[in-house]
Amino acid sequence: MTEFREEQNRTEQPKGKLRKGSRVQGAAQMRGRIVVTVAVFALAYTLIVGRLVMFGIAGEPEIGAYADPNAAIKTARPDIVDRNGEILATDIKTSSLFAEPRHILDPDEATELITSVLPDLNASALRKRLSSDAGFAWIKREITPTQRQQIHDLGIPGVGFMNENKRFYPGGPTAAHILGLVNVDNQGIAGMEKYIDDNFLGDLHQAGFARGAQSLEPVQLSIDLRVQHIVRDELVAAMERYQAIAAAGIVLDVKTGEVLAMSSLPDFDPNNPVDANKPDRLNRMSAGAFELGSIMKSFTFAMAFDSGTFSLNDSVDASRGIRVGRYTVKDFHGKYRVLTIPEVFLFSSNIGSARMILKLGIDRQRAYFDTFGLTQRTKTELPEVALPLIPKKWSEASAITAAFGHGFATTPLQVAVADAALVNGGMFIPPTFLRRDAETAQSLAHRIVSEDTSQKMRYLLDLNVKKGSGRSAGVPGYRVGGKTGTAEKVENGRYAASKRLNSFLAAFPMDDPRYVVLVVLDEPKPEKPGMGATAGLNAAPAVSAIIRRAAALLGVEPRDADDVGPILVSN
Repeated sequence: MTEFREEQNRTEQPKGKLRKGSRVQGAAQMRGRIVVTVAVFALAYTLIVGRLVMFGIAGEPEIGAYADPNAAIKTARPDIVDRNGEILATDIKTSSLFAEPRHILDPDEATELITSVLPDLNASALRKRLSSDAGFAWIKREITPTQRQQIHDLGIPGVGFMNENKRFYPGGPTAAHILGLVNVDNQGIAGMEKYIDDNFLGDLHQAGFARGAQSLEPVQLSIDLRVQHIVRDELVAAMERYQAIAAAGIVLDVKTGEVLAMSSLPDFDPNNPVDANKPDRLNRMSAGAFELGSIMKSFTFAMAFDSGTFSLNDSVDASRGIRVGRYTVKDFHGKYRVLTIPEVFLFSSNIGSARMILKLGIDRQRAYFDTFGLTQRTKTELPEVALPLIPKKWSEASAITAAFGHGFATTPLQVAVADAALVNGGMFIPPTFLRRDAETAQSLAHRIVSEDTSQKMRYLLDLNVKKGSGRSAGVPGYRVGGKTGTAEKVENGRYAASKRLNSFLAAFPMDDPRYVVLVVLDEPKPEKPGMGATAGLNAAPAVSAIIRRAAALLGVEPRDADDVGPILVSN
């Protein structure tokens, strides 16, 4: 028995050793599996963290990930700056709310939650949109940061946000009619914004360039934001002071054709352009054609001098009116005598101007109007430019009334441009809203009247502010010249004596003109009971206020009267 046990022990001992080795090997395999599992989890964790970091850096998905792949490119726009580099328009980031309807679990609940934050949305239309099987649908473009956070906190499945570019105008309405507008997709639809799209930005986007505003060079305008603010501010003041229904003004460089400032009131805020399409928001400087009255006499005198038909020493008979069909041409403040040519200008004689044009000739008048650019649409970058309204037949009656600014309508912009040529030495320079150097301006200029005619016109404009109807346009230290225009408006086919469109067209300094300033007031009222409401009493003071505030900014230093010599002209 003892031997049997010993034999059994001998036979069991190797088995015990084999079980111990097996346990060691299993433990090693288990540790390997754990290491592999930990490594897999670590790798997965690293990948998740990496993706989160990547998403954090990249921001939110752009619209192109869900809809038009070029949409994000199309919305990028260059900054618009004034001549001094001040920002007039720029892109800012904004959030828009979208949905993936096929992933909306409960359209009714989603609609209720969204409209609780955005109550202006049409609930039934939104519910219908969210109930569709579409892969993408806009809910609302350009929501506020607060609205975004509130909707985010609701945690609605299938609803998300996209970053888009939105146009922002730091000056609000200050230069609204010049800058224009963009639509909800940040595409230019009016003003210089449309010009930018039509001339290069649209092509860049189509070609796949201009992927961000930072890659685009700023567009520099000719506008001086400081002067622009002054013009608008003084027009606002004039409208209030004279209870006018509208006003417009421009400052133009006569040597380069650059528009330094242009404003039309009432205007709108391009940041919230709800009023932009209202009829009274028309850009009266370029998009409206008006009968501007006696400021047009400047061109009648320029024709008369340039043709050699009249000189400063001549005279005309203004003792009685001129019969034109059923009407008689009369003077507002008639002298009823023979007037010298300077007196015709100073007294703004309709009779004298009419007699001058009859002697000059109808055909020659029409040819000069063409030369001055008063019968064609003004060519400039701004899309909103009206076509002048001229008589179908240029008859004797048309010629007579046109001689003193009635019977045909032009835009104030083209009148300012033509007048610049009358005072700058006789050179017509196309207007521009972009920066332009003197060399480029010279290459575009062409002569429309002689230097001698230009000198005579400077003399008359200067004389009119010193002694004529433009005295209230004077500014101490600055030699200002100009012409008034008081035109009766047409209502129901007849001129209404109680409703006027008043204007004053000025240039300064008259010994070497650098700028033209034009102000137009629509239906101004007397400042005080018993006072008149002619242009010399309202439009001229508004021009004076603009020059007084803007001259130094434009580089024109004030001088004593003794420092300025007379304007020398030949007869």
